[in-house]
Amino acid sequence: MSQYSASPRITALRDAIVEGRHKKLRTGQVPDVVGVAEQEGRDWPQRASLLTRLMCEAEQPLILAGERLVFTRTIPAVPPYYPPAEWREKFAGQAMHESGPISNICADWGLVLGEGLRQRQTVIRQRYAREGGEELKVLCDTVSEAIDAVLGLAERYRQEALRLGESEIADTLAVVPAGPAENFRQALQSLKFVHSALWLSGHYHVGLGRFDQYMWKYAEADVLAGRLTWDDVADLVAEFFLSLNKDSDLYPGIQQGDNGQSLMLGGVDRQGKTSVNRLTHIVLEVTRTNRLIDPKVNLRVTPDTPLDLLHKAVELTKIGLGFPQYSNDQVVIPGLVRLGYSLEDARDYSVAACWEFLIPGLGMDVVNIGAVSFPYAVDSAIRTALSEGGDFSRVLALCREDIFRQVDRLVEDRQKIILPPAPLYSALMTGQLEERGDLGAGAKYNNLGIHGSGSANASDALAAVNKLVFNTREISPERLLGALDNDFTEDQVLLTRLRQDTPKTGNNDPATDDLLRELFAYFSEACERFQPVNSRWNRVRPGTGSAMYYVWLAQGHPGMLEPVVGATADGRRRGDFFSSSLAPSQGVKVSGPFGILQSFAKLDYRRVCNGGPITLELSDSVFRSSESIGKVAELVRLFAGLGCQQLQLNTLDIDKLRDAKVHPERYRNLVVRVWGWSGYFCELSEEYQDHIIRRHMLGVG
Repeated sequence: MSQYSASPRITALRDAIVEGRHKKLRTGQVPDVVGVAEQEGRDWPQRASLLTRLMCEAEQPLILAGERLVFTRTIPAVPPYYPPAEWREKFAGQAMHESGPISNICADWGLVLGEGLRQRQTVIRQRYAREGGEELKVLCDTVSEAIDAVLGLAERYRQEALRLGESEIADTLAVVPAGPAENFRQALQSLKFVHSALWLSGHYHVGLGRFDQYMWKYAEADVLAGRLTWDDVADLVAEFFLSLNKDSDLYPGIQQGDNGQSLMLGGVDRQGKTSVNRLTHIVLEVTRTNRLIDPKVNLRVTPDTPLDLLHKAVELTKIGLGFPQYSNDQVVIPGLVRLGYSLEDARDYSVAACWEFLIPGLGMDVVNIGAVSFPYAVDSAIRTALSEGGDFSRVLALCREDIFRQVDRLVEDRQKIILPPAPLYSALMTGQLEERGDLGAGAKYNNLGIHGSGSANASDALAAVNKLVFNTREISPERLLGALDNDFTEDQVLLTRLRQDTPKTGNNDPATDDLLRELFAYFSEACERFQPVNSRWNRVRPGTGSAMYYVWLAQGHPGMLEPVVGATADGRRRGDFFSSSLAPSQGVKVSGPFGILQSFAKLDYRRVCNGGPITLELSDSVFRSSESIGKVAELVRLFAGLGCQQLQLNTLDIDKLRDAKVHPERYRNLVVRVWGWSGYFCELSEEYQDHIIRRHMLGVG
């Protein structure tokens, strides 16, 4: 199978998008949704559908030269539909998740493409006609208004295509998104239009799910019928992926790139059969050729994943985008089943914005309600135990107590989360209109996810204290506590000992790895007590990721429940970042990637199944020969064979990054992986740039 090469049309489209030519055409007027809603006396659900309607009506059809798949934002912002004071009042006594609207989930795109929006509208109208009731009337009215708005915008795009003489675009829009897609191009156009409409409706971190699964039947049928060649399929995929980068600067997130446009490839189907197909390979090839930050690609693997697919994935890693990210079916699926997901649903898993697992169309899980600060639990336990003359078992007992306390606080604070009505999203979810109601009231799965942050720093600190204070007794409790209080400024000797002469996570050393496993066991136990949480939220899912908390817990951020952690007993100084997700602590000496995998393979991932990758930074020199690329592919297989859960491989050229800080004008398209997302290096805050430069550089021998 040859590597995809972009056609001149795709190259021209990419150049136009990278240069941002379309941004000059964002001249539309942001609608006054609040004013119209108050004039019409609309309540909460009706305001949600009004937002969709007014945004669709305000959009001006814009078809760029060379496009076959259309929709480009002309409205530069999504307005509120309540005044700020009234919006806050809606959540009085409750909790708002992030900015409020439903986010970080994934529609059942196969359902949407297979039925079309008119059929989804018919479903709720027929149900209301059968069952009646005020609640169903509201759902029927709001879903219908939202769908009518999206289809109205599609019709105006069709008319614009006719005006421009673009008959193929017009013919496509005459079918979708109103009706079921009949071919590959229609399926991509329908996906593009409805996906964009969710962003217009105020939703964000809108996932793309198992792209190679729901798109496969359309691609295969077109090629078998002679309507398309595989090169044609790849060109259309390339255009669709390019289109995801057109408006991403308008999407909310920590920084540009943190937008949740993630998709999943490979894995097994709902019956457990391997479902890798030619489209799986094409997506990897196209993403490598496009070299842009969206979409973020994930790949499901097992110890038996063919090496040719892994080689293609590693070739994508080579260019430095920070993906694909790998998930191990043999670990993830049993973990989800243990959490209460049915086996068929668990086999159909994808990821949310970064790495958290969810089931497309069925999950209204809020996968990031906060983080347990392992370093805080360990630091407070060490300080208390040493001050009162306790032994190491006392340190562990206090650590366990604090982890339980942190989980209790997070659940108490966040189980009160309420989600606003989401009429358009409700129409795109499996069984939502047929059996349930508005998505804001829940779907089939409604779980809360918590990250476990700074785990390597925490286990390293425990191991250091156990060795130097309790076993060899080389360091007195008073000396250690004093050094922590003054940030090691008066005890550089101890700082060096802690950094260089104590066990470190990532070396397959039981002295730290057993403690790491114990920390996650405490975390799992604390979360497992809440099954179910209440009638709205089902379970609490602990995970091994850290998201942005590895920064916030070290340097502070508004709204954090736990205080900033100062100097810690692993030799980390105040203000230094913690380890991101599952990675060795910054600056420690590790033997290499194999030792890191062996250390993290010891965790019981069946109990920590909210996702969170082992993160390895590979030197760019690793990818300079086919032999070394083969070794990286074998490393991915080893990851799966050891029973690890998730893996993120990144490659960096440190000299290039340092030069980019000095000369950003030379590197405006330089992409790096931040944590669960990728972004343009020169657009990142300096703290993130410096952290990326300081990451471990590993080789593969």
